[in-house]
Amino acid sequence: MNEKDSQRNYNYDGNCLEEKVVGLLAEKHLTVTTAESCTGGLIAGTLVNVAGASDVLNEGYVTYSNEAKERLVGVRHETLERYGAVSEQTAREMAEGAAKAAGADAALSSTGIAGPGGGTAEKPVGLVYIGCYLNGRTTVEECHFAGNRMENRMHTVERALAMLQEALEQETI
Repeated sequence: MNEKDSQRNYNYDGNCLEEKVVGLLAEKHLTVTTAESCTGGLIAGTLVNVAGASDVLNEGYVTYSNEAKERLVGVRHETLERYGAVSEQTAREMAEGAAKAAGADAALSSTGIAGPGGGTAEKPVGLVYIGCYLNGRTTVEECHFAGNRMENRMHTVERALAMLQEALEQETI
């Protein structure tokens, strides 16, 4: 591995995570979409780095503002008012809404506080919620990352792809 490769997330079989995810989606004839806030399109962009991604990824949504979350992927205004943009509930609605809007089998969502500012005692910098929807089931993980802004965003991408890989490997389609 060269220096650049050593920074990528490789699986047990030597394939990088995004290659494994695209391969699993293609093998199962499934499609994926994304609804991204704090990652700003990095999840979709990482998938697009893989040859053949166009077979499994039709579209993705960058939903940085609350208005975009509501308009593009159907997050309820009440959810944003009650729980805030950075919450388990919002990540869940983002993933489910993106899948519905795109007509996709799977969806990944990210909402969080990448830093360096914007954090509070209740919602500190590095707090991220990642949603993973697959065929009617949604899982949301609360993550706490301690890097700089870009590191927090990249850690979010890696964890989101790992969540989808795990869900795909457990899926019995």
